[in-house]
Amino acid sequence: MKRRITFIPGDGIGLEIMYAAKEIIDAATDNIEWEEAAAGKTALEKYGALIPEDTIKSIEKNKIAFKGPITTPVGRGFRSVNVELRQRFNLYANIRPVKSYEGVDSLYKNVDLVIVRENTEDLYKGIEHMVTPDAAESIKIISKDASERIVDYAFKLALKEKRSKVTLTHKANIMKLTDGLFLESGRRIAAKYPHVEFEDVIVDAMAMKLVMNPHAYQVIVAPNLYGDILSDLASGLIGGLGMAPSANIGDDTAIFEPVHGSAPDIAGQNIANPSSAILTGILMLRYIGEDRAALNVENALKAVLRNKKHHTKDIGGPLTTSEFKEEVLLNLS
Repeated sequence: MKRRITFIPGDGIGLEIMYAAKEIIDAATDNIEWEEAAAGKTALEKYGALIPEDTIKSIEKNKIAFKGPITTPVGRGFRSVNVELRQRFNLYANIRPVKSYEGVDSLYKNVDLVIVRENTEDLYKGIEHMVTPDAAESIKIISKDASERIVDYAFKLALKEKRSKVTLTHKANIMKLTDGLFLESGRRIAAKYPHVEFEDVIVDAMAMKLVMNPHAYQVIVAPNLYGDILSDLASGLIGGLGMAPSANIGDDTAIFEPVHGSAPDIAGQNIANPSSAILTGILMLRYIGEDRAALNVENALKAVLRNKKHHTKDIGGPLTTSEFKEEVLLNLS
């Protein structure tokens, strides 16, 4: 029986990279049936809503979505589509693999770590107000339950992927109540996994250490805001956001999305790099148990990336989006 998945192309370059990734996935397995839906600026213009009700219903029914980059209009009343979806479906774990690939110019070789980011609270809840006409306040929410849940997820991921160390990052030296609670929760959970090494690192030192020696880390778990910042920093170590996939995981629902933006300045030019979308598709395939298809796609992508003549413009090559896609298709076994 085929697995039905909600497909949201998104905005801007999403219309190019997501269809490319979808075609590659379909060539690797015939066990997926797609249900297309809309979100973002495109949906707002066509349906009058950033997230139409039909899109919500599709995700509720299918439990899995493969979503492209979204443009959220700037202005009052427009909440981030990504944040809205994560909170609506309680997608508490944001998973950001950071892996270098042979052939892609980057600061380091053989980087292989995962950032596990708490995805539902912290400053990202968007609870803020004006204190006076000239001063605004944003409220940081950190809870014991959410903190323990995300740290436990990080340890389970470490065991599943045969990784031997989890690093928790925080700023508990200054934010003793909020980050202190996150750190205390992490230590409690770590005690349940005595065979996995555990350490904690203050977030500013974590940024420095990641740049100096990313090979020292395997799984990094962080509150929402720190995880967001460190994830983008880490992608810069492996060639940029065009090489960075992500997954948003909840108890019964998951949304997979490339981490970069919709890049409206190059949309429609057939020059965007679909690697992040393809890598995100690999995460999704593994999530639904299509391990053979995931390995096939990853090996094909690796083969293409090893040859600089087959790169897209952003990573120093001459190929268009569609030409890159065709090279990956040719390398599928």
